[in-house]
Amino acid sequence: MAIAIPVVTLLIAKAVRPDNPLATKLMPYECGVDPEGSARGRYTVRFYIVAILFVVFDVETIFLFPWAVQARTLKTFGFVEMMIFLAILVVGFIWIWAKGALEWV
Repeated sequence: MAIAIPVVTLLIAKAVRPDNPLATKLMPYECGVDPEGSARGRYTVRFYIVAILFVVFDVETIFLFPWAVQARTLKTFGFVEMMIFLAILVVGFIWIWAKGALEWV
């Protein structure tokens, strides 16, 4: 069933839709502007560094939600643990800022 439903759906869609590809229909569309250059352009390493940093800090902030839910239960120990965690996070942020990884130009 897991394979049959998507296959049958795709076959029905192919049988029902009109099929008249033209050169203009096959072009990539970007807000009405004709595309320039190759779509295989290279990104700088800085783009990937910023993306990885975003993921790292985003995942680390996910740890704040369970702590916030259980903050009253954890009391002082939980507060101290979270302050240590946030201090490490801030030190890491200051370090990458000093290294220039967050400069966009």
